[in-house]
Amino acid sequence: MTQRTICLEKYKHSLFLLGPRQTGKTYLIKNTLSPVIFIDLLKHSEFMRYARDVSLLSGEVRALNIEEGLIVIDEIQRLPGLLDEVQLLMEEKPKMKFILTGSSARKLKRSGANLLGGRAITIHLYPFTHMELGDGFILEDALLFGTLPKIALEKKGEDKIRLLKSYIETYLNEEVTQEALIRNIPAFARFQELAAYENGNLINYQSLAREVGVHSKTIKEYFQILEDTLLGFFIYPYGRSSRTKIVSHPKFYFFDCGIVACLKNVIYSGLVAGTPPYGRAFEHFIMVETKRILDYSEAASKMSFFRTSDGAEIDMILEFRDEIWAVEIKASGEPRLSDVRGLRSFISDHGHTRAICVCFTPRPYKYEKIEFLPWRDFMGQLPRPL
Repeated sequence: MTQRTICLEKYKHSLFLLGPRQTGKTYLIKNTLSPVIFIDLLKHSEFMRYARDVSLLSGEVRALNIEEGLIVIDEIQRLPGLLDEVQLLMEEKPKMKFILTGSSARKLKRSGANLLGGRAITIHLYPFTHMELGDGFILEDALLFGTLPKIALEKKGEDKIRLLKSYIETYLNEEVTQEALIRNIPAFARFQELAAYENGNLINYQSLAREVGVHSKTIKEYFQILEDTLLGFFIYPYGRSSRTKIVSHPKFYFFDCGIVACLKNVIYSGLVAGTPPYGRAFEHFIMVETKRILDYSEAASKMSFFRTSDGAEIDMILEFRDEIWAVEIKASGEPRLSDVRGLRSFISDHGHTRAICVCFTPRPYKYEKIEFLPWRDFMGQLPRPL
């Protein structure tokens, strides 16, 4: 078993454990904990039992005649009504612990579900990080196929491709469209492909709407669906500049590099180092890997990007309690100063800032207040998971 960064045993309170499908939520629970009841709502028979009468849960727990123990409900978003029973049990048996997993927050948000009023902590599980894979991590594989556990642990490239295609067809098409009640499925499928090509770019809702053939409000709703179903995330412009006009459009990143490569059909042709597609994939990897590590560390931090109307740009701004990191990502062994002009502009206007270029240099070096770091060194300087 690959050691995950998250240690569920350390949490004394009940949890919402959220993450995209196949990130290993169920596997992690079953292999590290010993639930007294495990309810899998993906099983039709289980779902129907509780859908007919959610109070069945309380009856089963009381029948155990215990005051302490772990109860797991897998894919809780399929039956949000069970959360009312969970709250009743929390009040009746305060030493009982619950783990409620989910691959979507959409139904919980939109249905007005009982989110337990602060009685449960929310944590996220992501695909493997490079640290979790250890010696088995291969950057080129991560850029092309991503690091979803089942795919990352598969040895053959052709099998990785089959699994990725299956993931797209099963989750991004069937489940997302069904849950979101999308009527125009061909338009949503076209949107997904275009969103992959625009991954990490400023979102132009009007342009995408024209290409898909729907209203711009529909495009915004489609992006919201991807975020709510944990298939991607927005990052927004950094907003502290006093001298420059900051753009207002966000960027969107899919949660895993393999999803983008599959939607763009890059998995068949591969990525070639030194080309723009390789550089975009490397930027995507650094963004999602940074997000995963910061989330696991539970660090007080904020991620944004910087871009002015005159074109000065920085891929990532990380705000910590007492420091700002301005981070440019370059898939090059020797980035030129012209490649990091956004960093030079930013540090001239902002104090208490580290300017970092994450790249393929074999050893760290510094030039004009800008640190050029190997990508692994950069990851090693992020706050460590607790």
